[in-house]
Amino acid sequence: MSGNQARLNAISHITNSDPKSGTMTEPLSKIWACDVFNLAAMEEALSKKSFKAIKDTVQTGAPLDSATADAVAAAMKDWAMAKGAKFFSHIFYPMTNVTAEKHDGFIITNSDGNAITDFTGSLLIKGEPDGSSFPNGSLRMTNAARGYTAWDPTSPSYVMQTANGATLMIPSVFMSWTGEALDKKIPLLRSNAAMNSAATSVLSLMGEEEIAPLNSSCGAEQEYFLVDENFANARPDLLLAGRTLFGAAPAKGQQFDDHYFGAIPARVQVFMQDFEDKLYRLGIPAKTHHNEVAPGQFEIAPYFEAANVAADHQQLLMTLMKSTAKEHGFLCLLHEKPFAGVNGSGKHVNWSVGNATQGNLLDPGSTPHSNLNFLLFCGAVIRGVHLFGPLLRAVIASAANDHRLGANEAPPAILSVYLGEQLESVFKDIKAGKLLEKAQGGLMDLGLSQILQFERDPGDRNRTSPFAFTGNRFEFRAVGSSQSVSGPLVAMNTMLADSLTWIAGKLETALADGNDKTTAVILVLKELMEEHGSVVFGGDGYSSEWHTEAVARGLKNIPTAADALPVLKDPAVVALFDSTGVLTPEELSSRFNVYAEQYILSIEVEAKLVVDIATTKIYPAALSYISTLVDTAKSLEKMDLPLDKGTLGVAVSNANALMESVAKLTEAIDKHDFASDEEHMSFCAATICPLMLEVREAGDALEGIVADELWPLPKYQEMLFIK
Repeated sequence: MSGNQARLNAISHITNSDPKSGTMTEPLSKIWACDVFNLAAMEEALSKKSFKAIKDTVQTGAPLDSATADAVAAAMKDWAMAKGAKFFSHIFYPMTNVTAEKHDGFIITNSDGNAITDFTGSLLIKGEPDGSSFPNGSLRMTNAARGYTAWDPTSPSYVMQTANGATLMIPSVFMSWTGEALDKKIPLLRSNAAMNSAATSVLSLMGEEEIAPLNSSCGAEQEYFLVDENFANARPDLLLAGRTLFGAAPAKGQQFDDHYFGAIPARVQVFMQDFEDKLYRLGIPAKTHHNEVAPGQFEIAPYFEAANVAADHQQLLMTLMKSTAKEHGFLCLLHEKPFAGVNGSGKHVNWSVGNATQGNLLDPGSTPHSNLNFLLFCGAVIRGVHLFGPLLRAVIASAANDHRLGANEAPPAILSVYLGEQLESVFKDIKAGKLLEKAQGGLMDLGLSQILQFERDPGDRNRTSPFAFTGNRFEFRAVGSSQSVSGPLVAMNTMLADSLTWIAGKLETALADGNDKTTAVILVLKELMEEHGSVVFGGDGYSSEWHTEAVARGLKNIPTAADALPVLKDPAVVALFDSTGVLTPEELSSRFNVYAEQYILSIEVEAKLVVDIATTKIYPAALSYISTLVDTAKSLEKMDLPLDKGTLGVAVSNANALMESVAKLTEAIDKHDFASDEEHMSFCAATICPLMLEVREAGDALEGIVADELWPLPKYQEMLFIK
């Protein structure tokens, strides 16, 4: 079948097929967390002594003895097998942004050759995958391959139900035989421990006597596109790169602003319902879904959870989203920029810190000017972003995210903090050495008797800020849609731990000098704002004026991942992670090596796809069209009829330009003599990416003139609007 016929058949199949119909869902109360071995399930299955022990471990991080591990393992096996599971798997999170799992059966044989089931504490606690076959940044070599997974009891195990059976999934950490972290979970757990220790010191100095363990929380807003699989199967770029490497802009894109919060297409609604039921069964609190700004783009936002559990759930959510979309005939695109000319997709990470005794420490309450704990923790965030803004840029750096950062759809590559009018005024007063009472937002009164009045927020929202305070949390808006939230959470927790440690030292000195708590807090925060207040910005982050002003303030503009990733080698960043115990210098170096390699490989794959698609699909289609025009011209000449040959000339010119650009790109791809990863990344950013755009420009120009029935690739107007 020719490429153009495949495209036309795809359109016909989609427009003439009946979508999968929706089904009535079971009540939330019946399905919620029914496939999760959580504390409620453990309380039913364990003795009081064993349950108390595992509950203490889950809630406070208390050590777990081997006898309790055996009891939990036995109960977990019985619970899982009752749900149809015959296999178990330690699921872990290597440095790939996707999950990894190896399935083992509960089955063993006895001396009589009969099959029995067994699952002990030792099997629950430890697994052994290959440590050298995952990205490890030279921490492991092929001849030193041993790696371990270890059960993380603070994240609940669950049964994954699929059409092919059920498997007990055990969230785990992943390390080398020599003890280095090879995953995204160990640094996250360590960063939370560092933050907890530093926060406890500050709260103790503030006179708090009962201080429960502190944890960071996370709620991640996930954006994504859905494309019919019939279209996707005719687009090698979507299948292999996750984005369109060619595609002319349609006459209508998102310029009418009519898709955002619009009526959800019926077929998509059915997918969402099915997907969210699966999430609810696994205890993932999906809260909101809606149409996003771009056509064909949607969002799902879970309610916030403890950061470690939220990170696990985010990985599971992305996996389930893709598999459920496939069941409904869609390809789910999590790439940050699958379509040029319309908004890309982010993953806004809402982050806060709190505990059971002091509550949310980033909640200002009704009187933020007098909430001293809040002011200290908010100040710690300001200091952290100012000192380690380039680190925050580095942990969200990828070839894919480069396509959306800095455009008028996503925050700029300059890290600043938005506080809102009221809170910014509070910190300006603190910088001046005083605390003044602030007015609230007041009532929203529209002058309509039928519309109930409500309390207006004291500050507006700023969608152009990469790091914005949104009422009782900070929203890190620059995170990419395909990325794990673990990296950003690790960076935020660690910079907060560092700032809280600095605050504790300053606060202790101020109190020792005889100052009361309020005066001591003002003194500490006054110094903090004098040194770090330049990072606070409430204006338009998209404006060119801000880019100029940011440089004057000493803030860095880091436009590409090639510029951002070397920040992981900065001595200050190395010292930050080493001093807090989150990552050793060797572990941090490994992450640079892994992410640099992923950046280079991503661009190389895309470049090779550009060459392949241009050569085997677009150029032949152009030649067919040119041949048709030539034949038509000859026929008209015989009939002594005039022909405008302008279109023929444009087609020939663009076809030649296409292949000339392909030749230059091919030559660039073949270059491999680089002295370092930094040099190779810079070459990708400065040379290969522009050459890919050059090929695309010629290809997209041909799409605009080649006869529709000859064009081989599904077009934007089809993929974005036909559901």
